[in-house]
Amino acid sequence: MRYTPAGLPALNFKLEHESEVVQEGVNRTVKAAIKAVAFGTLAERLAKQAIGSVWRFKGFLANARQGKTVVFHIQEFLQD
Repeated sequence: MRYTPAGLPALNFKLEHESEVVQEGVNRTVKAAIKAVAFGTLAERLAKQAIGSVWRFKGFLANARQGKTVVFHIQEFLQD
């Protein structure tokens, strides 16, 4: 957990996904990881969750400040 210059709680973390899909009749394992950020009360709530727990997130994608990567901005989360 960190705090913005304005004192707003902020949490930077990485979301990881893994699932299996069928592609062209063959099972395929799909893995993905993306940088994420949450602010305010959402950041405080997320900081209390166990690492590796399963959640469903809603939010939006935006370029990072450097513009070279994408960051998922969390606006809501629910236990899956």
